[in-house]
Amino acid sequence: MSVKWLEWAQRIQSISQAGLAFSKDVYDIERFEELKAISLEIMQEHTGQDMEKIISLFANETGYQTPKVDIRGAVFLNGQILMVNENIDGKWSLPGGFCDIGLSPAENIVKEIKEESGYDVVPVKLLALLDMNKHAHPTQPFHYYKVFIQCIIVGGQAENGLETKGVQFFNENALPDLSLNRNTAAQIGLLFDFLRDPQKETVFD
Repeated sequence: MSVKWLEWAQRIQSISQAGLAFSKDVYDIERFEELKAISLEIMQEHTGQDMEKIISLFANETGYQTPKVDIRGAVFLNGQILMVNENIDGKWSLPGGFCDIGLSPAENIVKEIKEESGYDVVPVKLLALLDMNKHAHPTQPFHYYKVFIQCIIVGGQAENGLETKGVQFFNENALPDLSLNRNTAAQIGLLFDFLRDPQKETVFD
């Protein structure tokens, strides 16, 4: 869930980035640069990270700032859900990742599932579109929307990808150690609700 200092830093950063993108007046640009510096100071004060790292992660974009989009696949087989073991933290997540420019959400999730698990899938339903800040994810510097799409397997076989070191199906009541930056137990429970009730309407917010 978001914390106030991070929310303030994100909002100040967003305002400054938009101002720098669209302002022509030299004095306004100077003010927006100052706002940007303040947002970076807030991040450094509360994280203890080196300023260069904060700039590269948090303030290296230009143009109007919008939430990033993280897409995850819900693939069920015999009452279990497909998960992959992430190299980055050794924990488990639904296959997926950031949406790539030039690909639709459906095209993105097909690509991600193939790359991370080895399975060929067809997307069949948008299950949920969620705001990360309203769920129990660890504090992160960016604001994310999380898209969950149900897919069915049409080919392929379990195979590790460049970013994964395990592919497995899990029961709802026996989930592994989750990569909480990517998915929470409550979110996976929500996805199982769709397995129990295929007529359930898409969840958003």
